[in-house]
Amino acid sequence: MSGAGSPELDVDGRGLRVVIVAGSWHDEITDGLIAGATRTLESAGAEFTLVRVPGSFELPVASKTALESGADAVVALGVIIRGGTPHFEYVSAAATDGLTRVALDTGKPVGFGVLTLDDEQQGLDRAGLPGSKEDKGREAAEAAIATARLLRTLRG
Repeated sequence: MSGAGSPELDVDGRGLRVVIVAGSWHDEITDGLIAGATRTLESAGAEFTLVRVPGSFELPVASKTALESGADAVVALGVIIRGGTPHFEYVSAAATDGLTRVALDTGKPVGFGVLTLDDEQQGLDRAGLPGSKEDKGREAAEAAIATARLLRTLRG
């Protein structure tokens, strides 16, 4: 699994405003991602809200707006499952490139929890559900908090 060797981050979210921006496709997987991010933000003491967008293509624009509206970080969650057309490549690239651009343009972290999958089982294995091998919602939230703290330190 890709989660092997992942870091143990000490995250303290106190004083941080975080927005979870989540797509609306593949409910069971997405709900698992949201639950993992929510648990992490709650235990870290961060103030957070959840907003839903139609799909992963819309994650960048909603994330940018959240960050420009005062959020310290965003946790972007989505599920894109490969099909029989090039649609998968276009949406995956747009979401990934768009979220990277949002982070660079705003100077604020975007925890990346967009799953790009060959099949639904891969998502179930990564969604933080009972029986899942990984919790990508938790990992994205931890990354967002840790990076927000790091940026505050670097900026003095």
